[in-house]
Amino acid sequence: MTTESPRWFTSSYSNNGGNCVEVAANLTATHGIVPVRDSKVVDGPVVTVPATAFAAFVAGVQSGTFDTL
Repeated sequence: MTTESPRWFTSSYSNNGGNCVEVAANLTATHGIVPVRDSKVVDGPVVTVPATAFAAFVAGVQSGTFDTL
C-alpha cells in the first residue's frame, strides 16, 4: 500500500461484541486514502477507499441516509 504505517483505530461507538471495522485515517492527508479492515482479522485483506468516498459515506451515516425502518 504505502511505506507509511497505518495507525488503526476502531470507533468508540463500536461496542457490539467485536463485529467492527478499523480504519487508518492517518493516511488520508498524505495519500488521499482511508484503509479499512475487519477488526477480527487484522492480518486479513485491507480495502483502500478514496478519502472523498469515505467522507461521503460517513456524512450519509451521520445524516441517516442508510437508516431503515
